[in-house]
Amino acid sequence: MNNIINKNSLIGFLMAGDPDLDTTKNCIISMAQAGAGLVELGIPFSDPIAESTVIQSANIRALKSGTYLNGIFSMIEELRKITDIPVIFHSYINPVFNYGYENFFKMCAQTKVAGIVIPDLPYEEKSEIKEYADKYGVHIISFVVPTSEDRIKQIAKEATGFIYFVPSIGSTSALGDNSREVMSDIELIKQVTDIPIALGFGINTPAQAEYFSKIADGIIIGNAIVKIVEKHGNDSPSYVFDYVKEMKAVLK
Repeated sequence: MNNIINKNSLIGFLMAGDPDLDTTKNCIISMAQAGAGLVELGIPFSDPIAESTVIQSANIRALKSGTYLNGIFSMIEELRKITDIPVIFHSYINPVFNYGYENFFKMCAQTKVAGIVIPDLPYEEKSEIKEYADKYGVHIISFVVPTSEDRIKQIAKEATGFIYFVPSIGSTSALGDNSREVMSDIELIKQVTDIPIALGFGINTPAQAEYFSKIADGIIIGNAIVKIVEKHGNDSPSYVFDYVKEMKAVLK
């Protein structure tokens, strides 16, 4: 399977169904038109323990609007009539398990969902879904966090699609304070793989985007986009377009 981001990729996060699936679809289209290279699409879950309070609230709003996997897949089928922008899912293991691994990854293939990030699936347990992901050509996107050098290298060596590097656990604003450590860890990753590296969390300004795009191959923007959707609701797509366009403009 090929890499799914390139150098200077902007990855934008949206929660599917916040405030409804039509708005999600239109926001994805806006992001594609504004220059985003990939969309990370959250699957709503009742207990999103690894998320910021901003994204936890988006989960609640999406669940209250009646968002479920069948509807999400139907929305992406409609989306594919308009854009082929790469999409990956961000999901906890429970919704995938309940849907059925075979059915889930088959539907990913049918709707051209390129990969999935699962925060509560440890690296050591990815074999639980790997058979199905491989069968349908869906990347299991590897999280890498600051830990031992051996573990960073071990996870990076087996990564496909791209590496989702999280530089500061529990923080969404400390990237600037940790830039030296970020650079050191990325150098470790590059010793064992040439898979592209995307950097999150906490990037929300053009200055941050420009700075960290020189360190990593892509940047991931989550909270800032979700806040736009929270504020503007059904009118969000035009605001999302303007924001993504501004952020993408600095990625040279």
